[in-house]
Amino acid sequence: MLIGLLIVVIVLVLLFVSLYNRLVSLRVRAENAWSDIDVQLKRRADLVPNLVSTVKGYAVHERETLDAVTQARTRAVAAQGAGPAARAQAEGELTTALRGLSVAVEAYPQLQAAGGFRDLQQQLAIIEDAVQNSRRYYNAVARDLNTAISTIPSNLVAGPMGYHELEFFEAAAGERELPKVSF
Repeated sequence: MLIGLLIVVIVLVLLFVSLYNRLVSLRVRAENAWSDIDVQLKRRADLVPNLVSTVKGYAVHERETLDAVTQARTRAVAAQGAGPAARAQAEGELTTALRGLSVAVEAYPQLQAAGGFRDLQQQLAIIEDAVQNSRRYYNAVARDLNTAISTIPSNLVAGPMGYHELEFFEAAAGERELPKVSF
């Protein structure tokens, strides 16, 4: 009888350790995924001033569009310490402003042909793809962690250990809309 009880206790301890280690692993993956998003968004924020200054030389009368991009970048940089929802909103505004800039640039064929501008556009496209991939990965890990926190038996370990569900990094409403530029 004592041996049976000891086996049950050992199995329960091993189950607790296994569940706890899974939660820790998911939390670390989520933190790493969030860091990847942060790195890509910082790369984009660093590229934007170069893009704006390049366009300024050609598109002098597009001041409003350029100002919108600059202001959106400032808000995105300021939101770097914020959570996923606030960060997503600020980055969504920057994405929308950058799309507006891209549409405005179409009116300047000589700018599109400039090597520096093409290089910046190409770098921006690469960064945008990396941001999108980082968001997907973070949201997948957040989903896995949230599922583990909410389901039995891992929720029995997650609650007492202080785990809470993560916010998803969702696209802001402005990111889903096509930019409107008029001349």
